[in-house]
Amino acid sequence: MTLLAVDTPHGPAKVHLHPVDSPKAALVLGHGAGGGVGSKDLVAATEVAQAEGVSVALVEQPYRVAGRRAPAPPGQLDTAWTAVVEHLRAGELAGLPLICGGRSLGARVACRTAEATGAVAVLCLAFPVHAPGRHDPAHSRLPELEAVKVPVLVVQGESDPFGMPPPGPLREVVQVPGDHGLKKDVGAVAVAVREWLPGAVPQAA
Repeated sequence: MTLLAVDTPHGPAKVHLHPVDSPKAALVLGHGAGGGVGSKDLVAATEVAQAEGVSVALVEQPYRVAGRRAPAPPGQLDTAWTAVVEHLRAGELAGLPLICGGRSLGARVACRTAEATGAVAVLCLAFPVHAPGRHDPAHSRLPELEAVKVPVLVVQGESDPFGMPPPGPLREVVQVPGDHGLKKDVGAVAVAVREWLPGAVPQAA
């Protein structure tokens, strides 16, 4: 693993780069709002991707690098994320098709920026459809998912209080045991990613 510091308009981000030999593609993942890149689902996705010949970059947003737990506003998150992806595209991951994604907040960022980053597919771990208890359409984040024009995998806990997104024409939704943390059955998370990833990579390649 290589640790990179990447300057963004909102301060330095960190990238935990897990390269493989002769990669077919690259997977760039962001963390949840209050967590880091060491969450069990992100680790599982990283291991699966490497086994499938895909290099992985885990991105720490500037607010986390600065030691803050409260996330930055969406516009700052998106700008910082896009700057990191552009840096990786020009350097360490040059020439590779990119699959973007993340868990919870990171998944939202990847969806909102999918077109800007040129992602060929998006991986969402625990996409927060709505805040717990707020089921009204006015507070739904589903439009962020609906706007993605490339294949999407959503891995969601069956009892996630943040809701369950519906499948769509380009969107596969896999329900696994557990809640928003996706900690109850990490093996099921890994299986879902393993079964989807090869189909995303040939499209990338």
